[in-house]
Amino acid sequence: MPLETTLILFKPDAVAKNLVGTVLARFEKEGFKIRGLKMMKLSDEILAEHYSHIADKPFFPDVRGFMQETPVIALALEGEDIIAKVRDLLGPTDSKTAAPGTIRGDFGDKTGESKMRNICHASDSPEAAAAEINRFFAPGEVF
Repeated sequence: MPLETTLILFKPDAVAKNLVGTVLARFEKEGFKIRGLKMMKLSDEILAEHYSHIADKPFFPDVRGFMQETPVIALALEGEDIIAKVRDLLGPTDSKTAAPGTIRGDFGDKTGESKMRNICHASDSPEAAAAEINRFFAPGEVF
């Protein structure tokens, strides 16, 4: 299995609910290694770039508003086949359909009111991970 590095963003709902340490412990329990970690406020510019695939949609202002409710925690995490494994650990994007035992199943918004309140963002491919790590971490911040 390939050794990969992926980006995780702890979203404002994870920060507000004090779940960052709990979720991070689940990643570490899997044997994944922290390569970079920082808290940051997301600017309009970085959000427009990160969500460029939906930035022209009428609901994007809601996404931007949510992602700016609190600072987020950016995490560069390394492990074998980590991109697929992290996405399995998280469960589906819609927390309402996520199984118990997955991070979103245990901690995400189960009301169905907001699919974006799902604890974490995770890269979905090696190419996306590389671009996202470069977006959220400056040179020298990932070890």
